[in-house]
Formats: sequence, C-alpha cells, structure tokens
Amino acid sequence: MIDSHCHLDFEAFDADRQQVLKKAKEAGVDQIIVPGVRKCQWQGLIALCLQQPEENIPRLHFALGLHPYFLENFHPADLRQLARLLDQHRDSVLAVGEIGLDGHLQVDMSFQQRVFAAQLRLAKRFTLPVIIHHRKSHHLIMQCLKESQFALGGVIHAFSGSLEQAKRYIELGFKLGVGGTITYPRAAKTRQTLADVPLSALLLETDAPDMPLMGRQGRRNSPEYLPVVFDVLCSLRAESKELIAKTLEENAKALFRL
Repeated sequence: MIDSHCHLDFEAFDADRQQVLKKAKEAGVDQIIVPGVRKCQWQGLIALCLQQPEENIPRLHFALGLHPYFLENFHPADLRQLARLLDQHRDSVLAVGEIGLDGHLQVDMSFQQRVFAAQLRLAKRFTLPVIIHHRKSHHLIMQCLKESQFALGGVIHAFSGSLEQAKRYIELGFKLGVGGTITYPRAAKTRQTLADVPLSALLLETDAPDMPLMGRQGRRNSPEYLPVVFDVLCSLRAESKELIAKTLEENAKALFRL
C-alpha cells in the first residue's frame, strides 16, 4: 500500500519517527509521500526522505509547497526558494504540494489565490502534478485550475465534495484522496461519492498526524492505520478487495511516476 499524504516531518513524530515507520511497514505500507507545507521545513523534509533507505521501513518520497495555513509570514522570496529546490531536486521531488485554498482561514482569499496560481505555474514549469488542499473553496480551485490551464493533474487531498465536483476534478485529470473521513458513518455524502466514482480516480492517504480515524478522535494519526481506511473503502465499493488494492497502487505510481 502507498500512503499518498502523510506529514512525517511534523514534530508530532519527532520522539518516535522510526518506530512509527516500522509499524507502518509491518502493517503493509510500502511507500509514503510526504508533502511540504512551509519554507522552514523543506530542507528537513528533503533530508528525511533522501536518507539511506532501510528494508524495515517504507520508502519515503517528498513534495514541496506552501500550504495556505502558513501564509501569514509569506515573502515573495519563498517562491524563488521553492523554484530553486524544485530545480535542484528534479530527479526526486514528486509534486508541488501541499498547496491550495482554504475558506476558513483569516488569510485574504485573493492573496491565497495569487500564491496558489504562482505554485501552479511552478508545477507547469517543472512538469509536476500538484497536491491540493481545499476547504470551502472547490469553486475557486476549479476557477484557478482552468485559468492556469493546468493539465498535469494531481490529487485533491481529503476530498469531501459532491459527486458532481468529483467528476469535474476527474475530467481535469485529478485523483481524489481517500482518508480517515470515510471511517465516520456521518460522512454519508463523501462515502457515497467515493463509492460511485471510477476506482481509477482514487488514492489512499492518512494525512497523519492529522485526520484521526473514528474511535481515535483526539489522538495522533499514523500511517500504520492506512489499512483501516483501505478496508472501509472496500466495504463501500463493489469491486473485489484484490482489484481495489492493485488499482489504488497503480493509481499512485502512475500519478507520481513511482
């Protein structure tokens, strides 16, 4: 299994990161993609993912981006640094992300849109897919993708929109991130949407240490729980468990060129 979105570089894992990785491997997680969220963490993230791989932990990959949560101290030089790192690590960086738009933040939306559009331009420049964060912003993200004529695809992280929104993203070449949200029966709309879209449009993710599964509210999430997300997805879909596992892995490998 591939965890397509896990923030292993966050300080929540500083005390026991290697143990977390070993448990994830034992649970069947073979590869993990770690998105970057702010400039001050990029170098540490790159070092973490480029360290000598060990057989008893998943292989780690990185993406680099500026998340809307951390734009309060944004400086235009951040985008120049991002471009330098994308250029320097052309052979190892998988995507531009985590980027996006968040309607719940106090950060001015027009400013968020400018930074988002700038990062879409960088993704086009370096021929990379994007990892997109959304909250109350699907219509604005769609608008930005179309205005940017972005055609390299990516993943809509923690997708929780309608079937119609899902179809629009899929038409634009995007996958939908499937995480802990589907373990909550109250997320009926999201569960139904992810049951109805083509299997070829889905990726597994944990968003650890965030987005805890049902029954683990208030506790740190971990990539070792990815099989739980997988099992719930299988319970919602008509295909066989074997086909779902095979297709999800193929989806991640194709999108991120693993």
